[in-house]
Amino acid sequence: MGIKDKIKQNSSKIYKIAKSSASKAFDYPSLKSKALKEAISKKIRKRAILSTKARLAERNKSFEDYTDEELEIIITDEERKIKDDLKTKSLVAALAILGLDFFI
Repeated sequence: MGIKDKIKQNSSKIYKIAKSSASKAFDYPSLKSKALKEAISKKIRKRAILSTKARLAERNKSFEDYTDEELEIIITDEERKIKDDLKTKSLVAALAILGLDFFI
């Protein structure tokens, strides 16, 4: 092997390392946004389960009184309510920041 062949091999190794590092750097925001979405979904899910427990306690029922499918429907409904509430609060906050009245 000549010097030129060694240089080509080493430069290709360096190129591959630099390429993988660059791709990881560019993927970082998307990875963080996915992690953030998952964390938010978990928090919403926990809050929905607590709301479901409260809803069932008002009716003097427990989780054992319902099937898994029925519980999933109830929890999904609670998640939808929480998300709608967050959207409404965000809209009101944005309008307040802009100085606009929500009821106009």
